[in-house]
Formats: sequence, structure tokens, C-alpha cells
Amino acid sequence: MGKAANAFPLWLLVFSGLAMWRPVFFTWFGGEWIVLALTLVMLGMGVTLDGGAFREVARDWRAVVLGFIAQYIIMPASGWAVAKAMNLPPDFAVGLILVACCPGGTASNVVTYIARANVALSVVMTTCSTLAAVAVTPWLTHQLAGAYLQVDGWGMFVTTLQVVVAPVVIGVFLHHKFPGLHKPVAEVGPLVSVLLICMICASIIGNSRGAILENGGKLLLAVALVHSFGFLLGWLAAKVFRFANPEARAISIEVGMQNSGLAAVLAKTHFAANPLTAVPAAISSVTHSLIGSLLAAIWRRN
Repeated sequence: MGKAANAFPLWLLVFSGLAMWRPVFFTWFGGEWIVLALTLVMLGMGVTLDGGAFREVARDWRAVVLGFIAQYIIMPASGWAVAKAMNLPPDFAVGLILVACCPGGTASNVVTYIARANVALSVVMTTCSTLAAVAVTPWLTHQLAGAYLQVDGWGMFVTTLQVVVAPVVIGVFLHHKFPGLHKPVAEVGPLVSVLLICMICASIIGNSRGAILENGGKLLLAVALVHSFGFLLGWLAAKVFRFANPEARAISIEVGMQNSGLAAVLAKTHFAANPLTAVPAAISSVTHSLIGSLLAAIWRRN
């Protein structure tokens, strides 16, 4: 199952291609299904967390702090700048900024492992940015995207608390209450998470097929630019502070890869009158996974 989960970009391409070819295969997977899927992904993440990773990284907490600051400065600034520079329509601009304001994605941990980088650091950074997202993501989105559409910051706070923070906390509790639960979840969880994220993205793509065909090229370029800035500037920031390659790679991957599933849920929930805001999240999931996997393959050889 591990090898199947590592093929995350391939799964995304297959699901996305099927959604463009036959949208009806995935359009039924919407609304509450998307919320439930992301909740299960975050619950699985919580179950697999233990104190070991935290203790290991605590010896050099500077990398966590740098990664956290870079996550919530580089990506939001890049999303806002690219949306402005490319003069994106309001729906797409808000969706792009929303993606950029989200925490690091769980797929970053898999990509970090493939890149032979510091996996423990990646897990801790994902956890920290995810827990902080309950307040930071709504606030940043409101500040940067409020000029395009009305942003319900409080509503996004509540949704993030429900579908991200609460499942992770419950998962950590289950991990310590039922130690034997960790192993089967760790074995099956990554593949289940991959398939659920693929279903979320395919659903959005299927429901927005017309808009993607009409604006796909420009939107793909915008999303690719934002994530490329994240990977590049995250790596440069780590090198400026003289971190070794394993830590620099982990920070780069963590900054460049976002929780696109959360962005999709927030867009679907709080911008229901503007359904195209969810499209950048679907494209983002494919794009950052492909860029991250390519970098991981290059780094693994070096």
C-alpha cells in the first residue's frame, strides 16, 4: 500500500482525467461527502502522530519556526501577488489566495520521505501549521481576498476547527488511548487519504469542467507559479539560515505543498454562490504534487 500511496500524483492525474472525460463519475461526491472525506484524512493524520517526532525535532526548533513563518508569509504573499499580476477574475483570485493561505498538506510528508529529507521535521511543521490554520487561514484570507468577495472569517474559523483541528486532536487522543490502533492506520491510512483527496479534486473538476476548459491555461499557470515560488523561496530561506540539505528540502516541500482539500472545503462551504472559487484548489492539488514529486526524484538521486 505504501507504493500505491507514493504514486499520489499519478492517482490525481487519473482521477482528474476521468473527471474531465466523464464528470458524472464524480459530481455526486460533493457537499457533505467532501467535508466527511477531509475529516477522515485529518483524523488519520492525528492517529499516526506520537511524541517521538516532536521530541526529535525539539532539539533544533529553529527549523520549525522558520518553516512556520515561511508557510504563512511566502505562500499568501505569492497567491495575492500572482492573482494581482495576472488580473484573475474575482472567483479564481479568491480561490488562489485561499489555497495559498492554507496550511501544509499531508502529502508533503510522503514527498519529504521520497526526497530523503527530514520526515520528522515535515510532520511537525504540518501539524503546527494545521493547528494554527484555525485562526491564521481565515484571517489571512479575509485580509488578502476581501477586496474581491465578501469573506466570512468567523465562519471559516468554525469550519476549520470542525474539519481539521478537532479530528487531529481526536486522532492524537485515540493514538494514546489505543496504542494498537496506530499500526493498521499507518499502513492503510496514506492510501485512503490519497484516494479521498483524489475524490475531492475530481468532484470539483467534474462540476467545473466548462470553466476549466475556458480558463484552464491561465489558471494552471497561476497555480504553478504560486507553488513554484513556495518551493524555491522555502528552500532559499532555509539556506540563508544555513540549514543542512535534509532540513532545507523538508522546509521547501512543506512551504510549497498546501492542504488543497481544506481549501476546497472552505470554498465550497463559504463561497457557495461563487462555485468557481473551488477550482484553484483542485488544480493546486495536482500541480503541487507533481512539482513536489519531481523535486523529490531529483533530490533523491543527489
